[in-house]
Amino acid sequence: MDCLVINGGHRLRGTLRVSGAKNAALPIMAAALLADGPSTIEDVPDLHDIQSQIDLLKMLGAEVVRTGSTIRIEVKDTGNSHAPYDVVRKMRASICVLGPLLAKRGIARVSMPGGCAIGDRPVDLHLRGLEALGASIDLENGDIVAKAKRLHGGAIFLGGNFGSTVLGTANVMSAATLAEGTTVIESAACEPEIVDLANYLRAMGAKITGDGTPRITIEGVTSLRGASHRIIPDRIEAGTFMIAAAITNGELQIDNVRPDHLMAFIDKLRAIGVIAEESGTGVIVSSQRNLRAVSLTTQPYPGFPTDLQAQFMALLTTADGNSIITEKIFPDRFMHVAELSRLGARIHREGPTVIVEGPRQLIGAPVMASDLRASAALVLAGLAARDTTTVNRVYHIDRGYEKIELRLKAVGADIQRKDEKDID
Repeated sequence: MDCLVINGGHRLRGTLRVSGAKNAALPIMAAALLADGPSTIEDVPDLHDIQSQIDLLKMLGAEVVRTGSTIRIEVKDTGNSHAPYDVVRKMRASICVLGPLLAKRGIARVSMPGGCAIGDRPVDLHLRGLEALGASIDLENGDIVAKAKRLHGGAIFLGGNFGSTVLGTANVMSAATLAEGTTVIESAACEPEIVDLANYLRAMGAKITGDGTPRITIEGVTSLRGASHRIIPDRIEAGTFMIAAAITNGELQIDNVRPDHLMAFIDKLRAIGVIAEESGTGVIVSSQRNLRAVSLTTQPYPGFPTDLQAQFMALLTTADGNSIITEKIFPDRFMHVAELSRLGARIHREGPTVIVEGPRQLIGAPVMASDLRASAALVLAGLAARDTTTVNRVYHIDRGYEKIELRLKAVGADIQRKDEKDID
């Protein structure tokens, strides 16, 4: 099993390009199952989760050809509609094939999904939405079994205890494109990844309005064609690299960024003293290390993203004063707290809130990654820490960041990938 070994204290300088968004690519790849004919999807990152989705699509009868960052998908065989446990357990976004399979083939059998251990993320809203479209839903041997001869439009409310469901919105919106009549999704997720999916579906011939707002309307059509589409930039990767510049007192030109997708995040960066200026198709980020404490609460888009909470916590360990972070999306998403404490951070948790005392000089130590974004936070902390930090179980980070050690090394980080067996 691989680990990342980081000798901290090096200021990052140079240029980094952000990859296409994993969280946009995965539901778009699933939606390609709806099409008659081939789809070409560009700027798809080379990640473990993407490969898992490719493997799943092949099982479901699609021919998938990857050339660099471009993927061509064409359904050749519709005989299998079962997404099995062995594949789905690796990645939660596999659930996104449920809606397309049901709408196109009339049946979908999808294992209950896996993914990061960051708290309870039930799929009941997905199922409730599909039932509102006329599907029958059963649970058999750990599989969700959905059936419908032809879906029909309906009014669907997708709000949950912690806000709207992004994957649930993707599933229901995809399924509704081939439903008879009009579907209205209330309390729909507003994330850019949903807008990107809607743009792809429209290119296929779908009739969708209101994406990016809490009310999405879909007029069903009888068929969809293959289409070409370029994935939006990954806003979470962009935010992670912006923090890398700030936490190392460096300066990075980060290209292929949509600042309008990161307004709440950039606002908090500037509030603590980080300089973030738009430049062409990207941003220039720098810091003089005189950072201030701040209070923040994670919220559904356009609020502060939960997927940047762990990384921002690492940055706040270097800020002067007591910062307060409240997690409103996944209240248990604090498994990185104990590992940051191993590096010398002073962090106190009370339920869904943590207090970060700073500034602290982080000191390198062996740490263990628990999930994708926690992995990124530990890498960032290692960049700022004195001496050597070893981040173990980095298969998590490979799910969401393409060749992160090579990209950071190119801008001045002392970081290398090793086999854990080679570490003393």
